Amino acid sequence: MGSSSSSYAPKTIYLDVDGKVQRVIFSPHCNYHLKSVSDRLFSCFYRNTAILLIDSEGAMISIDPTMPANTPNNLYKVMPHSTNQGGGMETIKEDMFQNVLSQVAEQFSRAFRINELKTEVTNRLAMLEKRVELEGLKVVEIEKCKNDLKKLRDEMTSRGGVRVNCNCKYNFTDDGKKLSPRRDVPSYPKYTLSQETIEALKKPTFDVWHWEHNEMLSCLEYMYHDLGLVKEFNINPITLKRWLLGIQENYRDNPFHNFRHCFCVSQMMYGMIHLCNLQERLTMTDMCILMTAAVCHDLDHPGYNNTYQINARTELAVRYNDISPLENHHCAVAFQIISMPECNIFANVEPDSFKQIRQAIITLILATDMARHGEILDSFKQKVDNFDFTNEEHVKCLKMVLIKCCDISNEVRPTEVAEPWVDCLLEEYFIQSDREKSEGLPVAPFMDRDKVTKPTAQIGFIKFVLIPMFETVMKLFPQIEEIMVQPLRDSRDHYEELKQIDDAISGLVSRMQIRRCKFQKG
Repeated sequence: MGSSSSSYAPKTIYLDVDGKVQRVIFSPHCNYHLKSVSDRLFSCFYRNTAILLIDSEGAMISIDPTMPANTPNNLYKVMPHSTNQGGGMETIKEDMFQNVLSQVAEQFSRAFRINELKTEVTNRLAMLEKRVELEGLKVVEIEKCKNDLKKLRDEMTSRGGVRVNCNCKYNFTDDGKKLSPRRDVPSYPKYTLSQETIEALKKPTFDVWHWEHNEMLSCLEYMYHDLGLVKEFNINPITLKRWLLGIQENYRDNPFHNFRHCFCVSQMMYGMIHLCNLQERLTMTDMCILMTAAVCHDLDHPGYNNTYQINARTELAVRYNDISPLENHHCAVAFQIISMPECNIFANVEPDSFKQIRQAIITLILATDMARHGEILDSFKQKVDNFDFTNEEHVKCLKMVLIKCCDISNEVRPTEVAEPWVDCLLEEYFIQSDREKSEGLPVAPFMDRDKVTKPTAQIGFIKFVLIPMFETVMKLFPQIEEIMVQPLRDSRDHYEELKQIDDAISGLVSRMQIRRCKFQKG
């Protein structure tokens, strides 16, 4: 990146001082050759006399860095403009010339100070560009990012760093938080992914419990770069960072439906894209829709499910007429974030294309409502035996099933990774059921802490929901059997064994209690 200092090359000015020709040379640093000319200047002007320069046509010449150079045949006449008649006549010729030079030098010095400031700003921008490039900016034009950074700095200056809160939030619980996008350049530490981590990210066995939020953000950022989405949709990497931060900040700290669950679902989607070779069968737009829907699918989840929303007649249920109130809310928050220029990862997408992407993301997020599970799976079963990747309806149905698989895929993971999620889900269920009891609302048996156990909670879900859905997907992608379907079967067997143990213990306890009663009576 070049400097603009070349516009201030040395300049020679020829002056007519009291009938004598004098040459003055100004360099970019105002190192004018004073001694070489001052000894030859003579004047009868007063010490405090202001100086005017007049060209050969009688026009006044402004004394500044832009004054045009002249020749010995076209002199600038130095004219006194007296401002003080006191003190008598002085004939100190060098003082007059010092006055001329000091005025011109002052103008040049001021200009060069501005130029030095511009150079400093340019250098700082260059450093920022280099840092951003190291974090993955190679796919975006450096000049464009520089302009974005400049706009960002100007916006921060003009707004004084104030963040704007989104007024779309429905705070129907006391712990609701405001949507606050990041207007500053994201500052979360860049986590350098090892090759081992990069390979692990592509597999369902990935352990999501070992990662801090900053590391999960970096992993999500990597996925968008690795799938080519940043390049394909010309996403500014800084905007991608801001968007991901906005996403993370708008997942609540629920036991289950939190940012780690968002990452878990997104990582599983990324893994299925690789495992099923979807990049070879679907479009880049489809890839973007799948990943973005996974990232956004539970935004601002309050920790209370649709049944509670409807039975309690919450503001969300009223707003969405009892039709998938949570999923509709997730969509609304997702696009409220994207509507902010600093978080708009689709800023460079054509309006018609964005409309298509938006509608598809909404369709996928709404498909995560388990009330629609049977409807969606039945539709996919009708298509899977003669599936056509060129048929839009077939592909749309596949994407809906894929996000459903990822959303409830915890049992696909190793037991040590999956089982803690069961504890988190039951904790969230128990919080809801306790509240339902206190408010006199119906309580689902599978959420009642007095009735449900971990094995009973999981066996039916795995046998009648997970395995049938994944086995249907396996017809289209046989490669998932060993890596995804078999772990589900193993998990089913694991919980059935636990249930047998629980039943045996319960039976033993019951028999002991009966014997104790008989003994006491006898």
